[in-house]
Amino acid sequence: MTNIGVISDTHGLLRPEVITILCGVDYIIHAGDIGDPQVIEQLKTIAAVHAIKGNIDREMWANKFDDKAQIEIAGHKVFVIHNRDDLAFDPSCKGFNIVVSGHSHKPSIETINGVLYLNPGSAGPRRFTLPIALATLKVTGNTLEPTIHEIEI
Repeated sequence: MTNIGVISDTHGLLRPEVITILCGVDYIIHAGDIGDPQVIEQLKTIAAVHAIKGNIDREMWANKFDDKAQIEIAGHKVFVIHNRDDLAFDPSCKGFNIVVSGHSHKPSIETINGVLYLNPGSAGPRRFTLPIALATLKVTGNTLEPTIHEIEI
């Protein structure tokens, strides 16, 4: 079994509750709007981090992050993009099992044509009445078990 932490839209804020939830994961995926490079450095103390930049990540430090990423974790092809609306192809036709996105600040889990679409929501500052959230994804062989974790503040 492989445990993946999935986070997005931290906007420079890494809450202690987030660290507690991510403690013990094997990998962390950050789907953009990092806001401060220290967020990634802190996440690296927990597990290996795969991160992309989002629309707010425009300072020089963000240049080392790509706008999107293709990674493989536990035998699954994962496509990471900040805004799912910018996805310009059908992931099922390209062999992806998982698409991770952020941007909307709305946590969601959806499966379309055998592809898991996972948006962990926003783990950073609260936006409007949307929850503060992140996700974990347990991978056991071909079984994907995503969970949204809402943080009560």
